[in-house]
Amino acid sequence: MSIPSPVVRHFIDETDLTANEFRQILDSAIELKKERQQGVIRDSLRNKTLAMIFEKASTRTRTSFEAGMVQLGGHAINLSPTDSQLGRGEPIADTSRVLSEMVDAAMLRTHSHKTIEDFAHVSRIPVINGLSDRSHPCQLLADMQTLVELRGDIKGARIAWLGSGNNMCNSYITTARLLDFTLTIACPKELAPDNQLLTDCAAHVELYEDAESACKSADAVVTDVWASMGEEKYSNRLHSLLKPYQVTQALMNIASPDAVFMHCLPAHRGEEVTEEVIDGKRSVVWREAGNRLHAQKALLEFLLL
Repeated sequence: MSIPSPVVRHFIDETDLTANEFRQILDSAIELKKERQQGVIRDSLRNKTLAMIFEKASTRTRTSFEAGMVQLGGHAINLSPTDSQLGRGEPIADTSRVLSEMVDAAMLRTHSHKTIEDFAHVSRIPVINGLSDRSHPCQLLADMQTLVELRGDIKGARIAWLGSGNNMCNSYITTARLLDFTLTIACPKELAPDNQLLTDCAAHVELYEDAESACKSADAVVTDVWASMGEEKYSNRLHSLLKPYQVTQALMNIASPDAVFMHCLPAHRGEEVTEEVIDGKRSVVWREAGNRLHAQKALLEFLLL
């Protein structure tokens, strides 16, 4: 008699979670953070191993996942195309099948979202999207944790996104629908988010061409670099289009009095945000970055336990 394979959960996009599951992970992340600050030792992932595949350079993603596994009693292995058979042309599906025999979960930070989908399609272990050209769901866990810590439930909030309709913007759009808040997007029409995504989430998204309208009464103002990794050759054009969307103190003053500034980092001071704002009292970018650690620990427990 054959034993049925266990159901494997992945976290490739925000919609892989229900709203209740998303909030459950946030609650767990906040508790894990408190435990860490109190010196509580937790070994819930003892003898568990996470494989991390990086096609893109990383500071926060690698450090937070690797440190998170260690803090929970597990281990992380870093892989890249230059030091694995992926660099010699091994199909991503074959790598997935091999790792499914050896480790307990895999995290991929890739250029193409299809790479993660192809990996997950044959994987018998949980697969996590550490960033792709379509979305960055782990960052949204950290961002939402930050806002919940500061204001409580995010439901009904108004969050302004300034800049390109990129992978971060996509993740904010889907999370707005999932957690029931309003996302106001200010961007040039040439860099607007995917139209189908906007249509699917229309009840939770407002699109503007001027930054002032998006920032009005916002509870948080969020932005990202103007030229993401791989887009450097388009930087002059992007800078020209996005200059009117730089987050300034004047824009922060249009937002709610207690509005915070957020950025997934790394930031280019003087481009997408002024130094005055990112280093100012309303900036929570360092807290936001630190929450990557705790949100991902909660995610790993959710997927592995």
